[in-house]
Amino acid sequence: MIRKIAITGPESTGKSYITEELAHHFHTLYVPEFARVYLDHLDREYTYEDILFIAKSQMESEAVANERAKEFLFCDTDLIVTKIWCEYKYGKCHEWILKSLEKNNYDLYLLLNIDLPWQPDTQREHPDNRKELFELYLEELKSRRLPFEVIQGVGEERLQNAIKLVNQRFNKLM
Repeated sequence: MIRKIAITGPESTGKSYITEELAHHFHTLYVPEFARVYLDHLDREYTYEDILFIAKSQMESEAVANERAKEFLFCDTDLIVTKIWCEYKYGKCHEWILKSLEKNNYDLYLLLNIDLPWQPDTQREHPDNRKELFELYLEELKSRRLPFEVIQGVGEERLQNAIKLVNQRFNKLM
């Protein structure tokens, strides 16, 4: 049985790095953030409809990787990210995303804290709203009663904290 772990949280919290390093540590696969590649190749401003395409494509990538993963599958982003993104930017969210969220299929969410310095990036939009966005993620996870842990620390400490929490969570189940 593959345990799916979503890496979630606001921009510039190290989601991509942690996801890749966790997969490397546990000798398994990870699913990169589809939005990053998609938006890098978009020759226009993204739209509300693009976010739905991104969400569906992310889920398709996860399904493919899930067939080849070993023990764990680490996912760099999840539908909570696209939900909050839609609602924060457009004040609404696609029904497909909302319905798909009801079918929670992650065994654990790792919510990355905002304790890292902001790193500018052409795709990042909210350097001054990180605390507000973190609270939205925290509330979403709590209100849906999803299994989650908050990851803190800088650099190697952050990665080791994530590894430790994954080990603690799943050693109890195995």
